[in-house]
Amino acid sequence: MPTTEDPSDPRLTRGVDSMPTDQAAAYLVLSDEERAKGFVRPLRRSYVHTRGEQPCQSVTTMTQAIAETYATDPHFYGATYCVTCRMHLPVGEFVWDGTSEVVGS
Repeated sequence: MPTTEDPSDPRLTRGVDSMPTDQAAAYLVLSDEERAKGFVRPLRRSYVHTRGEQPCQSVTTMTQAIAETYATDPHFYGATYCVTCRMHLPVGEFVWDGTSEVVGS
């Protein structure tokens, strides 16, 4: 999955989806320098869709750069992608795989 540090990159999408769609062409991440400053949360690569209107209970796994962005700034993203639902949904609908900790908290 391609990533970018440029918030004006035209491949980016924003927010929650209203219907199933493919993943974005690229996802915004913090710079290498920002991520190298250290994590404020454990580095986790997978999350489970457990909440919301139709939680599917499936696991989605992120690229390393996206996972490091979450670990550096847990509030960086407001939505994240569910591979089974094929939608970007609010981060509050997901918990980190193997935990009860809500993504983005």
